[in-house]
Amino acid sequence: MEKSARKNDDIKFVLHGQKAVFEPLVERRPALADRTEIVDVDKIVSMDEKPSRALRQGKGSSMWNALESVETGVAEAAVSCGSTGALMAISMLRLRLAEGVDRPAIAVLWPSRNPAGYNVVLDVGADVRADAADLLKFAIMGAAYARHGLDVARPRVGLLNVGTEDHKGRAELREAAALIEGAEGLGGFEYMGFVEGADIFSTRVDLIVTDGFTGNVALKTAEGTASLIRDLTGQAFRHSWFSRVGALFALTSLSRLRKRIDPRRVNGGVFLGLRGTVVKSHGSADATGVSAAIKLAFVLAKSGFAEGIAARVASGAVALQDGGGGGEAKAQ
Repeated sequence: MEKSARKNDDIKFVLHGQKAVFEPLVERRPALADRTEIVDVDKIVSMDEKPSRALRQGKGSSMWNALESVETGVAEAAVSCGSTGALMAISMLRLRLAEGVDRPAIAVLWPSRNPAGYNVVLDVGADVRADAADLLKFAIMGAAYARHGLDVARPRVGLLNVGTEDHKGRAELREAAALIEGAEGLGGFEYMGFVEGADIFSTRVDLIVTDGFTGNVALKTAEGTASLIRDLTGQAFRHSWFSRVGALFALTSLSRLRKRIDPRRVNGGVFLGLRGTVVKSHGSADATGVSAAIKLAFVLAKSGFAEGIAARVASGAVALQDGGGGGEAKAQ
């Protein structure tokens, strides 16, 4: 929070938690003291809390109250480092799904070779299931996020599959491909066809659509790979006296690489399909990671992002009911 406050003069905070614990911490930080309201809450939702239990017994918790503050307009966005399942369950109850959305999705920014430096990937774990109609709505929501988050006017969309050929993959994927292609005008995107795992990092697309099971496995694999690369690079440059000298000459380049693959700088999964802005920060995020999640929530809330997505998806639902997907969208 302190890092965010120092970088952004317009941001204010409503902090839900134990006042006796947080008040002394906030008062010691001048950047936060005048811009933070602390709402005293003793009850919390634990990291291992089952979503069903969180719904039954979570009322009055810090997570519940934070989401309620978005529902009532006290806050414009919520950021949480808590349990993903519990956060999603309570978000759906308090904020409700946008019209036309059957399943929400979690979208993340993924380091890539594109000029913006990132691609958007969704879903990465909101729901392990997704049929063809869900994948179409993911594409519409993800395209809106790419426009706001990456400033890409007409995002290029790819559907993750085991191959790029039209006949590859499950029947549901081939059906989704036809729906997404037919909704290009409605969703304001360009459909690029099937993509493979390697394309997640490429310049071929700006947005990759998949189901939550596949997306979550890919995300965790990428995070582990990035951590492995950092560790192996460090070991290589500490291997001998000559390698340590070489590291000094390559210090600037190594620092640039470290930042480029640092997951903390793109920390924050956006819950798409809700009537409000919710960003899920990694549970183990440090100050840099939390600051990134707060910045993302601020940018999206100020842009009217959730309202724009709701209008797009509602138009997409009407198109599906009419048996088509074409037409130009009037929603922004």
